[in-house]
Amino acid sequence: MSVCKRWLKLVGVVVLLMLENVASHDYGDALSKSILFFEGQRSGKLPPNQRMTWRKDSALNDGFQIGVDLVGGYYDAGDNVKFNFPMAFSTTMLAWSVLEFGKLMDSDLKLGLDAIRWATDYFLKATSIPGFVFVQVGDPDGDHNCWERPEDMDTPRTPYAVSKQFPGSEVSAEISAALAASAMVFRTIDLAYSARLLKRARMVFDFADRYRGSYNDSLGPWVCPFYCDFSGYEDELVWGAAWLFKATKMLYYWNYVNENIHNLENHVAKTTNGDQYRGGSFAEFGWDTKHAGINVLVSKLVMSGNLQSSPFLPNSDKFVCSILPESPTISVSYSPGGLLFKPGGSNLQHATALSFLLLVYARYLNQVNRNVHCGNVVVTTTRLIQFTRGQVDYILGSNPLNMSYMVGYGKKYPKKIHHRGSSLPSFDKHPGRINCAGGASYFDSLNPNPNLLIGAVVGGPDISDSYVDSRSDFVHSEPTTYINAPLVGVLAYFKSHSS
Repeated sequence: MSVCKRWLKLVGVVVLLMLENVASHDYGDALSKSILFFEGQRSGKLPPNQRMTWRKDSALNDGFQIGVDLVGGYYDAGDNVKFNFPMAFSTTMLAWSVLEFGKLMDSDLKLGLDAIRWATDYFLKATSIPGFVFVQVGDPDGDHNCWERPEDMDTPRTPYAVSKQFPGSEVSAEISAALAASAMVFRTIDLAYSARLLKRARMVFDFADRYRGSYNDSLGPWVCPFYCDFSGYEDELVWGAAWLFKATKMLYYWNYVNENIHNLENHVAKTTNGDQYRGGSFAEFGWDTKHAGINVLVSKLVMSGNLQSSPFLPNSDKFVCSILPESPTISVSYSPGGLLFKPGGSNLQHATALSFLLLVYARYLNQVNRNVHCGNVVVTTTRLIQFTRGQVDYILGSNPLNMSYMVGYGKKYPKKIHHRGSSLPSFDKHPGRINCAGGASYFDSLNPNPNLLIGAVVGGPDISDSYVDSRSDFVHSEPTTYINAPLVGVLAYFKSHSS
């Protein structure tokens, strides 16, 4: 046996032992807090029922300099820029979480719907002018050079849009997917709103498909390196079409998915740090790459027996086999404590997004009594659920440091997260303005952040299971909406399936 194979086998044993000896977690509490986090990321005029009360109104004039109302939406992470590409992916994942697990959310369901609607109301504004899709608000260089509360912002709030002449198919198609998925969520709650979302989703998808191109080419200086598109825009087009087929049942969208899915098979994509994918694009899923998500989403439609298979089921199986430690075709790494690792920053985004897909696929497989075969290894749905719980429990504190990576959950969690609003005194405590330079002392402070961004999940530990609680170490200490969004659905499941 080679050294590599022995190492992988050892990691598999460690992970299995970890899963069998996990501490009990309050998944319901974690679910509530994971949704509350989104209130801390809100931009715009805050509602009367705002629970994260140290946050106040911000960016109330976004878009007004060009005569467009772009107030609202979310700040993506610890900064004050509205990046619509990751915001749209986070919205799609929140909507998918509710579609799959909403019935298990109890009182948190309404709050989850509020989190989705805060984004979709904004996306309706961002797509309100035919032929244009607004994809960002705020100058990222100016913003990242200042450590300011969102309520104090004085950096440029420049709006950036794609158009027929300067296309951005990836971000437009992801917004379409978010609107289509959300339309399904609201269908039984607010039919008129649902219809409006779906109509706009179709319009934006048509725009993304008809005027093809990457927003890197037209807006590269402002979107890169922050949310540069490394994987191409073809996956977002297929992803958007898959969601539109699910929402409309129109064969046009199903035919689109089937006719274009093979373009992804031949596409050489890169990870968010520029490396070519290890293990094939079927193994990738996140704000920039939708391949595995497409296969899992469509696999349910295929397994129902009403649609032709193509590569969706085989690729979903290969995705499973690329993740599990005992698989002979594993293409990810694991820390000694059992946390999944992939290239790119903010590693917990991979752990939460891939865990969500594995859990959803396990539910689809269970409905047709089907297992996955990774060479000679038979993977049951029970094993997939067990694996996913292990990742969630690691995040919540079952790890070598006995540390929760969700702020406000458990007895030990990150106190000095890379987040402007959390690290600066609130308006209630310091009503006077803190300017760009004035925030530096708070960034450099060794004291814990004065405001708890409850529910925020940070980038997480390094591959040695070590974590330095430091604002400056943003790769590990910064929370993002796209870490939390897939975790919402997973926590809802384990809230009702804790044993």
